[in-house]
Amino acid sequence: MTPLQWGVIALCFLLNMLDGMDVLLMSYTAPLIMLEWSVDTARFGLVFSAALTGMALGAILLAPLADRYGRKRMVLASTLLIAVGMLITASTQSLWPLAGWRFITGLGVGSMLATLTAVAAEFSPARQRNLLVGLVLSGYPVGATLTGLLAAPLLETLGWPWLFLGGGCLSLLALPLIAWILPESRGFLLARQPSGALEQLNRLHVRLRLAPLDTLPPAASTSASIGPKRLFQGAQGRNTPWLWSSFFLSFLTLYFLLSWVPKIAVSAGLPLSQAVYAGALFNLGAFFGILVLGLGSQRLGLKRLIAGFFTLTVMGMLLLGGLSLPLPLLLLNVFLLGFFMQGGFVGLYAAAAQIYSPDSRSTGVGWAIGAGRTGAILGPWLGGHILALAWPLLATFAVFAIPCLLAVFTTLRLRAAPLDRPLS
Repeated sequence: MTPLQWGVIALCFLLNMLDGMDVLLMSYTAPLIMLEWSVDTARFGLVFSAALTGMALGAILLAPLADRYGRKRMVLASTLLIAVGMLITASTQSLWPLAGWRFITGLGVGSMLATLTAVAAEFSPARQRNLLVGLVLSGYPVGATLTGLLAAPLLETLGWPWLFLGGGCLSLLALPLIAWILPESRGFLLARQPSGALEQLNRLHVRLRLAPLDTLPPAASTSASIGPKRLFQGAQGRNTPWLWSSFFLSFLTLYFLLSWVPKIAVSAGLPLSQAVYAGALFNLGAFFGILVLGLGSQRLGLKRLIAGFFTLTVMGMLLLGGLSLPLPLLLLNVFLLGFFMQGGFVGLYAAAAQIYSPDSRSTGVGWAIGAGRTGAILGPWLGGHILALAWPLLATFAVFAIPCLLAVFTTLRLRAAPLDRPLS
């Protein structure tokens, strides 16, 4: 690992932290906004749906542009979209404009997550790739956790618009950092060979301590070959349906837990004012789970470890739903659910980065995320309806454990050498 590689990984981690903060801010400020604007929960759901729709479309429509125009340009464009969306959100005063600007912010977040996965993979040595991709993506729950801890006191003293204003300003400040630290990736330059590619590659090789090139190798792709059709060609084509299925199923379970863990903690006896800490514990568990999965995959292989994490998630959900646990044990279970569920889930991003070649990597990751986002939209909606039926908690958790159990099967169906065996 050279100083350049560490700098790129640190920058990507920071940008994912900002993403986690931007997305979760609306969850923490929603009660105050609804109260100020006299908007009921059903109508305000439009705002959350707009953000999730934007994230899905950003992953599907914008992230593939990184395979055509470059990783750096897409990271800059995504950060600018997020900054503008956050800043104008702070000045909105009615529901529809708020939903519109949350949609714009979601576009940036969706394209950013997919593009940063490609960047992290392409600046990581093969043996540390799963760990470093996971480290970058762990910035998202870290940002969400810090936002949860800081939101309550800042809301009381400053009010909700200032939180979005602060988030937008942080994203604007990230733009010069990106321009200064992030070069175009070697994988993109070799695959697409834009004008001046040889000079860019040799400057990059100096910083990566690699030998210079006299000539460029044959280009891996042309503009006509970039697009979703390519994801179904060759060896990666056999993996795409299984990867999309794994993303959809795990998104469904994850977003049920993200949406309803605080309510379940309240039902177990945690005061409403402290329910936010259950969500923070869930995200804190995610951070450690992601790192452990990245380290463990070097010895055990990625897909088997993801499947193991999902299996332990199912066991934890049934335990949480079936037993009346004392509050400390309940909070420990919430932490472990975050550890295994989100650790395994982020492992799928690393799997996507391994499955797809550099010329279609952002497209592959973006479309997998987009396919999974339908599960993210369905999970909270279905969970709300089932909780409204007042079923026993075990039955509710069993329903949402089924997709996670199916994700074990679909993940094990993935076929790619780096996923089947430890990296060497």
